[in-house]
Amino acid sequence: MEIIIFLIVIIVLILVHELGHFIVAKLSGMRVDEFGIGYPPRALTIGKVGETEYTLNWLPFGGFVRIYGEDAVTEEAVAGEAVDKETNESTRGSGASSRAFSSKPRILQALTLIAGIVMNLLFAYILLTTTLVIGTLQPLSPEQIPQVKDATIAFTDVRPGSPADKAGFMAGDEIKSASIITKTFAETYDGNNPEGLTTLISTDTQGDPMKFIVDRNGKMLTIMATPVAGAITSAPRRPGLGVVVTAIGTIKVPLKDAFTQGAHFTWEATRATAIGLFDFFKSIFTFKANLAQVTGPIGIANAVGHASMNGIAALLSLTALISINLALINLLPIPALDGGRLLFVIIEGIIRRPLNPKIAERVNMVGFAFLILLMIVVSGHDIFNLLHK
Repeated sequence: MEIIIFLIVIIVLILVHELGHFIVAKLSGMRVDEFGIGYPPRALTIGKVGETEYTLNWLPFGGFVRIYGEDAVTEEAVAGEAVDKETNESTRGSGASSRAFSSKPRILQALTLIAGIVMNLLFAYILLTTTLVIGTLQPLSPEQIPQVKDATIAFTDVRPGSPADKAGFMAGDEIKSASIITKTFAETYDGNNPEGLTTLISTDTQGDPMKFIVDRNGKMLTIMATPVAGAITSAPRRPGLGVVVTAIGTIKVPLKDAFTQGAHFTWEATRATAIGLFDFFKSIFTFKANLAQVTGPIGIANAVGHASMNGIAALLSLTALISINLALINLLPIPALDGGRLLFVIIEGIIRRPLNPKIAERVNMVGFAFLILLMIVVSGHDIFNLLHK
């Protein structure tokens, strides 16, 4: 089920991105020959509407809108048509060449190239705004606890090697009840005040075993654990489990406030992602790259699976972050990406003539090879991490 959710997320984000290119190209009068999900070779032709074929292709994690006159081969053909037109020998007429990408003003070319990026950022904003309205699970202050209907407490951090870790607790476990088990009595905690549970664990137990009932992604589990001295760094003599206990609950934002807060969160996420990408690529060129900074398709699939188990709000938030990443990665001035093609358009505007199509094609192939190599390396790192968890 998790892989299906991941594929749906990826396909939706690709559709959104390519739809941006498609809409602006059509509005600019360009001829769109193909709208493809995945990269060739072609697996299936869904159908043809007007002059555009809609296809599914074998190589996942990408998509494309094939616009007439955008690549080197068709650019040469368009130039040939112009010559034929002057000698009255054109077989296609001026209609096709006038609708070519390369025949349009460079401002329209640039707008077509950045449209996918804009669509991904806009989609992220819509998702984050929706998430705020639906409500997100957040830590609660003591004042907020009585006001939140689904307030509960959870272990938000489990220290590796601690009694809680050895017992099988995980960060995010919601505590439904906790009981001290002794030979003479059992004291039970049932509430949403984290201080009460902390007191029960560290003061009342005196090192006696405890029985917990926890909610882990909708599944009720019974876990036994015994607090021991030394588990609490700040109070080494007190018994503890080595966990952070926090009150959590769903905080919903009114629609009128969600629009502005959604814009703020989108901006902050975009800024943080841009800084992260800049630092990573800078580290590549200084030979100090840290692969822990990036996640490939396998790591993203794993993250989407975990998010889907935590509810629709968590899944929408993660999808928004992936959409922002997709937008900014495509903005990078790397040949074969939108940013690289945009750089070509800018250079052509400066030198006031088209670049040599064959040279542009070779540069694009180098850029594409670099991206494939990077994806292989990052995916290998993802697999290594999964196998050594």
